[in-house]
Amino acid sequence: MFGFLGPNGAGKSTTIRMMMTLIFPTKGNIKLFGKDIYKERKYILSRVGAIVEKPDFYGYLTAWKNLEILARTSGYQVTDKKIMTILEMVGLEKRYNSKVKTFSHGMKQRLGIAQALIHDPKLIILDEPTTGLDPQGMKEIRDLVVSLSRDHKKTILLSSHILYEVELIANRMVIINKGKTVIEGSVEDLLNAAETRVNIEVDNTEKAVQIINESGINGRIDDVSNSTIIMFMNKSEIAPLNKKFVEAEIAVHSLVPTRSLEEYFLNLTEKGE
Repeated sequence: MFGFLGPNGAGKSTTIRMMMTLIFPTKGNIKLFGKDIYKERKYILSRVGAIVEKPDFYGYLTAWKNLEILARTSGYQVTDKKIMTILEMVGLEKRYNSKVKTFSHGMKQRLGIAQALIHDPKLIILDEPTTGLDPQGMKEIRDLVVSLSRDHKKTILLSSHILYEVELIANRMVIINKGKTVIEGSVEDLLNAAETRVNIEVDNTEKAVQIINESGINGRIDDVSNSTIIMFMNKSEIAPLNKKFVEAEIAVHSLVPTRSLEEYFLNLTEKGE
């Protein structure tokens, strides 16, 4: 699960459109599965499923019929059983015979993912798949995407501006800004390496500050009040610091890291790195 992040205008949708050969780059090249997209277009696109912006369907036809037509016009031979299996994967098997015009926005998004799965692709590219959905619809799409990756072994490229969703489900990510890569790596490693704001509530702040200063922890104290210390530190050092508090018989009422992918993302893009 690969998160593709960037502020509006960074170039996410443009990149995806180039990957799908909907537009052409002015320079450079694109490779998928180790092959040049413009030299091996048919081979590559036969292994890629995608939703670019919002999916569209024949509203007066059923979900089943839409998938059947899309498969046939794309040159894929699919059985009735295959269509039903895909509808089950996206949770639409009970509405297979309903006209798409009766579907909610979330159901249309799931049908769009079904369309992307019709030819059993190796790579699925999703461009903002939860845009316009309510919280329940967002959760349903998120759970579906996780299932496709975990249970069906699909590689997912997920473009999104909903940062906490990427933090929840992505293994790796890239952040782009103004058409250039800002940073790339595993979500866990990038967040662990980043400086984390930590709110520490203890029964003795004076003694706790002394422990912090003597601990060798690579962090800095930002503010101290009667019962709370706010400091910035690497996430990996939070547990060792808490252990030192306990050994010094300091009662730790709470220790809350507030670093998130959203904060990390904003910090990087605002700096323009």
